[in-house]
Amino acid sequence: MSVETTGLPETGTAPAKDVRRLDRVIIRFAGDSGDGMQLTGDRFTSETASFGNDLSTLPNFPAEIRAPAGTLPGVSSFQLHFADHDILTPGDAPNVLVAMNAAALKANIGDLPRGAEIIVNTDEFTRRALQKV
Repeated sequence: MSVETTGLPETGTAPAKDVRRLDRVIIRFAGDSGDGMQLTGDRFTSETASFGNDLSTLPNFPAEIRAPAGTLPGVSSFQLHFADHDILTPGDAPNVLVAMNAAALKANIGDLPRGAEIIVNTDEFTRRALQKV
């Protein structure tokens, strides 16, 4: 299985691509309850399966279903472990975290190993949102 990462483009040139071969990937989508993390995870899982990968999932629902948006108790996530060989667990530490807001990043950053990839929705990192977490 190959994963492509795109480097920053130089002026007037196409972006550089680094291709790394990984034997497995653990990705976690995290955001507020109601942000669609379970649906996103489900769709990503379906696409992963369509390529013939083995997979295991771990939906994680928030501690408080009606917690105020942008707060730690309202963070929901969906973790997917996939590989081109047999796997048995949804994985411990995600290689990739997709965080939709500051609360999701704060709630999950402690689970990431050194060198993990983080993708964030920077539009949600406002002064008010950062004060909530």
